[in-house]
Amino acid sequence: MQFTAGQIAEYLKGTVDGDSEVTVDDVSRIEEGRPGTLTFLSNLKYEKYLYTTKASVVLVNREFTPSKSVGCTLVRVDDAYQAIAALLQLREQMKPAPAGIAENAFVDSSARTGNNVYIGHFAVISKGVVIGDGVIIHPQAYIGENVTIGDNTVIHTGVKIYHNSVIGKECTLHAGVVVGGDGFGFAPQTGMNYKKIPQVGNVVIEDHVEIGANCTIDRAMIGSTIIRQGVKLDNLIQVAHNVEIGKNTVIAAQTGIAGSTRIGAGCMIGGQVGVVGHLSIADGTRIAAQSGVGGSIIEKDTTVQGSPSFLYSSYQRSYVIYRKLPQIYSRLERIERELEEARSREKE
Repeated sequence: MQFTAGQIAEYLKGTVDGDSEVTVDDVSRIEEGRPGTLTFLSNLKYEKYLYTTKASVVLVNREFTPSKSVGCTLVRVDDAYQAIAALLQLREQMKPAPAGIAENAFVDSSARTGNNVYIGHFAVISKGVVIGDGVIIHPQAYIGENVTIGDNTVIHTGVKIYHNSVIGKECTLHAGVVVGGDGFGFAPQTGMNYKKIPQVGNVVIEDHVEIGANCTIDRAMIGSTIIRQGVKLDNLIQVAHNVEIGKNTVIAAQTGIAGSTRIGAGCMIGGQVGVVGHLSIADGTRIAAQSGVGGSIIEKDTTVQGSPSFLYSSYQRSYVIYRKLPQIYSRLERIERELEEARSREKE
């Protein structure tokens, strides 16, 4: 479907610099722009590509001033990054949604499905499942017994949701996600043996949560592992049993959160972060990538880094010193030699 630069500007409440009638029917990266496509410039690191891109229309921030002439039409908006996000969302919404239940899907006779539900090939819907309106379950997904899935949630290919889990409205679970697997609960016995502790709780995922590919969210030993409303998890994240992640927290890839930890609302956690179990992390905490959190963070809206992690500003100052350690060590050795030589001369 084609749109003119003028139509795009009208939708985004922006203004046009150039040909308002030029049309686009696809999107592209600014460095790989093609005629007939729309792209955007929000990070000035990519400004150089604006002068060479072949894209027909480029979204830019209102205050942006080109340093050279441009050969494309500019649409000026308040925030180019948010604008492209809004257009991409609109594009996705315009795609026809799949509908119906595939003949080779298995749906237990006791399961209840809402209106406009799609269940793809070889998906399994077990006993007692309740599926809301507009839910999309892609091929080869498995929905265990007594699972509840809220309206307009999307379950991608190969997702496994164990029994008694609760998934909220308008969530997205990407391929390979496992919800409700057993928590890592083993009691040490004599002779270096371990006895498995039954994990009898469940997982509760609230509304508007997105979970990236191949994440694992373990069921609680007792009670619930809880992912609060608006949480966004990147790919390859491990959430252990009885963890609670607060509202609108975002976590980047390869992070691991050990059991019974409570993460507050509005936190931002970088990639490859490790969090020890039974901790509390305050609302608004920011944890830099590859940090190791070994103690509770009590003060709200703080930033930490390092392993073990501590305040970001202190970490940065400490790192400056750390990088100078070889020179400091050399100076200390030289001072020690000079002192030893001075002592030797005094004895003479």
